[in-house]
Amino acid sequence: MAKRKHTAQRTHGSTTGERPGFSRRSNLPPPSARRSTTTWLVLGGAGVIAVLVVLAYAAGWIGGPGATPSPSPTASLAPRPSFSNLHPPSASPLVSPPAEPSGDGTTARIHTDLGDIVIALYTDSAPVAATNFINLAAAGFYNGVGFHRLVPDFMIQGGDPEGTGGGGPGYTIRDEPVVGDYTRGVVAMARRPNTPDSQGSQFFIIVKDSPFLVGGGYTIFGTVTQGMDVVDQVVTMPTANDDPGGRGGTALDPVIMRQVTIQAP
Repeated sequence: MAKRKHTAQRTHGSTTGERPGFSRRSNLPPPSARRSTTTWLVLGGAGVIAVLVVLAYAAGWIGGPGATPSPSPTASLAPRPSFSNLHPPSASPLVSPPAEPSGDGTTARIHTDLGDIVIALYTDSAPVAATNFINLAAAGFYNGVGFHRLVPDFMIQGGDPEGTGGGGPGYTIRDEPVVGDYTRGVVAMARRPNTPDSQGSQFFIIVKDSPFLVGGGYTIFGTVTQGMDVVDQVVTMPTANDDPGGRGGTALDPVIMRQVTIQAP
């Protein structure tokens, strides 16, 4: 690097051994001005720090309860509406039911995250249970309700807004003569054991022929025509293994019926 040339300065007095190019004269402002400048710098710095502290607190980085976590999918769901105006259907149990399950072509489609389940409803052979299901679905009662009980090699059960097995629509419906057999794909009403007219909104879908249900009074009101593969997936979901038979029980992460829609013939 080339050395910088220094030009000697003229002086009006005696030389004092100062190095050429530097002056003894200070360029700093007087003490009073320096104190004023320092004060403003301190105040300015404090203001910046105060702003940063406020922003940090608001963001939850320091102090307070901490940052609010991102909402979970469950928390983002709309609140469940009130269904206090629901009532039992006006249909009556048949005095002379048909020999075989039958309906007028009305179907129900249960939309889940695993796929859709389509059910042909037996409006002719089980008018009370079928009409009750149609009314509840049309009111949006089943939307957001899960399949809370799962028993492999038997069935999946849903329709309880509480998810405990004890909930319902606030009323019960009358029993009907059972028409049909409890075979794979059949949809029947759940009820309290040995308690007449205790059916409400809960129902189950059979995944394996279950003749032991004969005589239990579980009204058969439909059968799955599409989506048994979805039912087979649902029944394998994890459970608390609290079923009395030791084969399944309360679903740990229930598959939700996002929407149940009715298609008239």
